Amino acid sequence: MTTPSEPVVGERRHLLNLAYRLLGSLAEAEDAVQETYARWYALSQEQRDAIASPGAWLTTVAGRVCLDVLGSARVRRERYVGEWLPEPVPEQNDSVADRITLDESVTMAFLVALEAMTPAQRVALVLHDVFGYAFAEVAEITGRTPAACRELASSARRRVRAARPAAPATRQADLVRNFKQAWEAGDIDALVGLLDPAATLTADGGGVVRAALTPIEGGEPVARYVVALATGAAGALTLVERTVNGLPGLLLQRGNDLAAVYAFDAADGRITRIWAMRNPEKLSRWIAGPAEGADGRRA
Repeated sequence: MTTPSEPVVGERRHLLNLAYRLLGSLAEAEDAVQETYARWYALSQEQRDAIASPGAWLTTVAGRVCLDVLGSARVRRERYVGEWLPEPVPEQNDSVADRITLDESVTMAFLVALEAMTPAQRVALVLHDVFGYAFAEVAEITGRTPAACRELASSARRRVRAARPAAPATRQADLVRNFKQAWEAGDIDALVGLLDPAATLTADGGGVVRAALTPIEGGEPVARYVVALATGAAGALTLVERTVNGLPGLLLQRGNDLAAVYAFDAADGRITRIWAMRNPEKLSRWIAGPAEGADGRRA
């Protein structure tokens, strides 16, 4: 059993932040952290006392656990119905989400870019570029040489350069707010004006609820798609502005039920990418307060 006095307990937040970035799923991240601590407490007291840096030991084990999970996850996601998206994180919702540090390494754009990498590339990039671990430490986790890990991170870095937030959060907030108003008005022309001509919308329904199985491509098709969602819906839809993975986003509610969480990316004054999380299994952490406005009161 863990107790607050044990130093390793203080590593939990760090491990959860690491695991979420590596796995893109809070549920899987929590499981990975639990497995890491289970391995720590499976050691004898003598073995624990011989470990010079428990924090480093826990990080190494967590990294290896995540590598194993990523390997099996790739097989599972090949059978996934439609597009697989990382689990979105609210700004404040529950004790787990509150422990995720919201910075540019958890934006949906960054996490989606990580999904296109091999597990080893992902681990090397996140550990070195996000958490500042030396390649010698990364090598111990991945089982490769420091030089190989350096190359892995370099190739991964090239993939994510375009995934860094291209628009300041304040500018994106204006774009998302204008998008919300145009959507509520069913104004296709206004929506097209806010969207990049090559904009894409990717939805994740997980085979549980209806969602586009392939990305919607092009500003006008995206505009018509979202307007059709509102006009074809059974029951009134409400859009609520909320922070999604550290950046301005929207919640789509049908009556009192949460229907979707939308994350956005923007560049050059227009929305370039929209990610729509429809899978209810990935929305559970938003249910506690999806209808709260910016002042904390119910809308």
